[in-house]
Amino acid sequence: MPERIETPPAEPLNPIQRSLFANEVAEQIRTVYDPEIPVNVYDLGLIYDIQVDEAKNVHIVMTLTSPACPVAGTLPGEVEGAARQTPGVGKVSVELTWDPPFTIDRMPEDIRMMLGLD
Repeated sequence: MPERIETPPAEPLNPIQRSLFANEVAEQIRTVYDPEIPVNVYDLGLIYDIQVDEAKNVHIVMTLTSPACPVAGTLPGEVEGAARQTPGVGKVSVELTWDPPFTIDRMPEDIRMMLGLD
């Protein structure tokens, strides 16, 4: 029987590495677009927080433009799926929140200008 080679467990991430990994997750999330607004959900301001633990498990806190958003049932799953594309990611969970409610003030100024909202 061939000898089984054990892969050593990955070293836990330090706070700087967690921050860098959260940025990698954010880049993946930027591939998800709101179907009514031609801006990705990250730059739109719908992603409130990306938490990464030492084992690269990710918890995303997000909202939608309104509780009556037509993609309320699918957009969080799309965000989760995009985050799962991050190389090395562990478990991914998405929490949908309405507090604080979404406002255009969460959008970066350049995005508001692009949409004619400033």
